[in-house]
Amino acid sequence: MLRRILTPLLIALSALALTLVGAAPATAAPAEQSQPLRQTVLYYDASRAAEYTSAVSTAVRVWNSSVGNVRLEPASFGRRAEIRIIADNGWPRAHLGPVRPGGQVTVWMGREGTAAGYDAVRIAAHELGHSLGLPDAKPGPCSSLMSGSTGGVNCTSPYPNASERSRVEANYGSGLTGQRATDGQLLVDRF
Repeated sequence: MLRRILTPLLIALSALALTLVGAAPATAAPAEQSQPLRQTVLYYDASRAAEYTSAVSTAVRVWNSSVGNVRLEPASFGRRAEIRIIADNGWPRAHLGPVRPGGQVTVWMGREGTAAGYDAVRIAAHELGHSLGLPDAKPGPCSSLMSGSTGGVNCTSPYPNASERSRVEANYGSGLTGQRATDGQLLVDRF
C-alpha cells in the first residue's frame, strides 16, 4: 500500500524537478517604453494680416521655439486654418482658446495698438497666446507676455514666461486633440 502511494508521488516530484531544472531563469519583463505624446499641429492663415504678416511670422517662430506640445504651421492653399489672422482698424483682440484641430478662432491685429506705439510682434505673440488658451494677466510686468499693454509701450518682448509656457504645454500636453476647448470668448486688448 505504501508503494502505491509513494510511486505516483515520486513520479510527480521527479517531473516537477525536471521542469524546474530545464526552465530558463526568471527575468523581469522589459519596461514598457513610454510613447512620446503626439504634438498638436494647428494651422494658421495670415493671408489677411496685411502689414502684420512679418510680425505674425516672427510671433509664430517665438511660440514654436517656446513650447513643444503644440506647433503652429501656415495653412496651405485650400486647407482650413484653425487660427485666422486679420488686420483691421480696431484694437488688437482674439478669441480665447485653446483651439483644437478642426476648431477655429480669429486674431485681429488691430492697427490702433501699433498706432499707439505698441510693438507689432509682441501684439501678435500676445494674441496667439489667447488662441493657445492664455487669458490676459493684467496688470502685469513686461516679463509676462499676457500682461499686454500694462507692460508699457517700451516693452517689446514677445516671449512667454515660464508660467505661460507651462500652461500652454498643459493645454496641449495630453495629446488628445479632441478635448473640448474653452468657449471662444472674445478678448479685446486695450493697448
